[in-house]
Amino acid sequence: MPGRPDPDRPLAIAAWEEAFGSSPPPYLSVAFLRKAVAHEEQSRVSGGLSAATRRTLRQIAEGRPVTEAGSSDLRAGSHLVREWNGRTYLVEVTDGGFRLDGKDWPSLSAIAKHITGTTWSGPRFFGLTRRRVSSR
Repeated sequence: MPGRPDPDRPLAIAAWEEAFGSSPPPYLSVAFLRKAVAHEEQSRVSGGLSAATRRTLRQIAEGRPVTEAGSSDLRAGSHLVREWNGRTYLVEVTDGGFRLDGKDWPSLSAIAKHITGTTWSGPRFFGLTRRRVSSR
């Protein structure tokens, strides 16, 4: 019911403060507080975020552009070549993204989807990343 305080809210706020060391913003729901605390607990148990993920989140928070995995080493003017279904595709790396057939694209994944019609990892499609081998 609107206007009636949730009796679980003080417990959820206390759990948040214990997990994060500060008070939560006042507008967060009890359900969200619980999920955030559970996520934080799970991250601590499993070792937290990878260095690459932390670096990417830091770039986003600072308003810097984030590159696709595997494409960060590419310099403007480089060319990528991929053959697909009998056609050879030549992609040029530009300062702002990529160019294929005179059209600019924001990512290699967008180009790979355009070429194949399905969702692909662009860096993998163009051979910039290695496929992980399962140890099963």
